[in-house]
Amino acid sequence: MTILVIAEHDHQSLKAATLNTVTAARKIGGDIHVLVAGSACSAAAEQAATLQGVSLVKVADAAHYQSQTAENLTVLVIAHAAGYSHILAPATTFGKNLAPRIAALLDVAQISEITAVESADTFVRPIYAGNALATVKSADAVKVITVRSTAFDAVDAGNAAKIEAIAAAADTAQSTLTNRELTKSERPELGAAKIIVSGGRGLGSGENYHKLLEPLADKLGAALGASRAAVDAGFVPNDYQVGQTGKIVAPQLYIAVGISGAIQHLAGMKESKVIVAINKDPDAPIFQVADYGLVGDLFEVVPQLVSAVG
Repeated sequence: MTILVIAEHDHQSLKAATLNTVTAARKIGGDIHVLVAGSACSAAAEQAATLQGVSLVKVADAAHYQSQTAENLTVLVIAHAAGYSHILAPATTFGKNLAPRIAALLDVAQISEITAVESADTFVRPIYAGNALATVKSADAVKVITVRSTAFDAVDAGNAAKIEAIAAAADTAQSTLTNRELTKSERPELGAAKIIVSGGRGLGSGENYHKLLEPLADKLGAALGASRAAVDAGFVPNDYQVGQTGKIVAPQLYIAVGISGAIQHLAGMKESKVIVAINKDPDAPIFQVADYGLVGDLFEVVPQLVSAVG
């Protein structure tokens, strides 16, 4: 049994979600190969070779993999899919764009966002916005799986796997990346942050969001997040959104300010290690999942909290 993990990377280093995906592969068992496809991506391949449990790193280095479009990567994976019992990718935008194409061409059912491995053919995944867990057993010869990174620890380094160059597939020329706008911030990346301060519609405006939450996030070294209601109201951009249709997070500490706790939001943050909720409504659903709840006026409580943090 051999497993192929498709690495998400920026050509220089692996994305954190790839480390979690390798951990999931180790729980399945068997030889683990990592595919690194990019342009001048030797540094990322060398990092992949250090991951524990990895026996081989396959590198496809070509100019048309610079933008890592799903169309080109799909052709590459299919060309090298023979002999693999499982093909894994992180359940990120990258993986969600790529895995369904691979599954369709292999004529198998994709298993999405697994959170646990029961055996080599049986996996656990959330359904109904995370309110229930389904145990799925696959009879497909090849299991195409996306892995919810927050459900698995990052694999440790300390290995020296073999690195093998493989032939790049032809450029499909089906799509071209014309522009990429990246949000630049000195704060931790939302999906990988250990502490998150998140705001909801209760803040009233984007001005209040920034005025109240940024000082707290600065003190804690935290990332900033938001509920869908706050994003839809225009308080912050879409990439701040936490929830079923936003980022799925599981930080050490999640502070929810003015968030009522809609099912869609809870699905994205309820796996956080410690949840602190601040809301003036004592019946807000957020308190049902919170480890610590503070009923009060956030316009008074948050400044006091900032002062107390020092």
